[in-house]
Amino acid sequence: MKISTKKKINKILLHVGLIIFSAMMLYPLAWMTMSSFKESSTVFVDAHKLIPTVWDFSNFKEGWKGFGGITFTTFFKNSFIITFIATIGSIISSTFIAYGFSRIKFTGKKFWFVLMMLTMMLPYEMVMIPQYIMFNSFGWVDTYLPLILPTFFGVPFFIFLIMQFIRTIPTELDQAARIDGCNSISIFFRIIVPLVVPAMMTAAIFSFYWRWDDFMGPLLYLSTPDKYPISLALKLFSDPNAVTNWGAMFAMTTVSILPVFIIFFIFQRYIVEGISTSGLKS
Repeated sequence: MKISTKKKINKILLHVGLIIFSAMMLYPLAWMTMSSFKESSTVFVDAHKLIPTVWDFSNFKEGWKGFGGITFTTFFKNSFIITFIATIGSIISSTFIAYGFSRIKFTGKKFWFVLMMLTMMLPYEMVMIPQYIMFNSFGWVDTYLPLILPTFFGVPFFIFLIMQFIRTIPTELDQAARIDGCNSISIFFRIIVPLVVPAMMTAAIFSFYWRWDDFMGPLLYLSTPDKYPISLALKLFSDPNAVTNWGAMFAMTTVSILPVFIIFFIFQRYIVEGISTSGLKS
């Protein structure tokens, strides 16, 4: 009886602790969302109040107008173009490369795999300047190419993730397919791809998050306002030489995170399935 009571108390304490921790993590998000309904002049005056004293819905209308005649419709369109194409490129290329490392024998396989893994340890600051010089020499600055094209050559983290998933697939399936006359390409499309969909979806979700939230890339390579994605457009609200419209800024920030929440709630099962299964090896 004492052991059972102790377990119940520990369970209650665990849940209380998790609730408190979750509330602490979610409070900044809740504060930002509620601030989008406050008058701009009272956002920091009533910063201690979560619920607005006066609800102001005009922030969304004012924020959506954007800047210099460029509305947030354009900024959202730009973000979707960059994110969608880059995600497709990263998943297709990473899956091909992961299949090659997992199933195909070639000279220097271990060397190239180690080299690929080492690139995951390089801070972006180390390659930022060389990449900018290279893309500038190509004439790609102020275009979407530096943000999109590199993803078509594979993303190391996604390659590793999908490789771990492919290793859980028995090689006997490949051998049976070869007996039936399939070559490596046929095996890839007919056997491997259908079985690694959870890992591909997990990688796609992560890619969507990273590209949607990317700020440094567009800041480096884009200089024309009508090409800005959401992440860069939000910065335009903060003007040190003028009065910042905080209400509109928080309103557009709240709207900008909606796609991330929608993607997460629709595909969250793939995240759990993809990551948990990738940690196994047959």
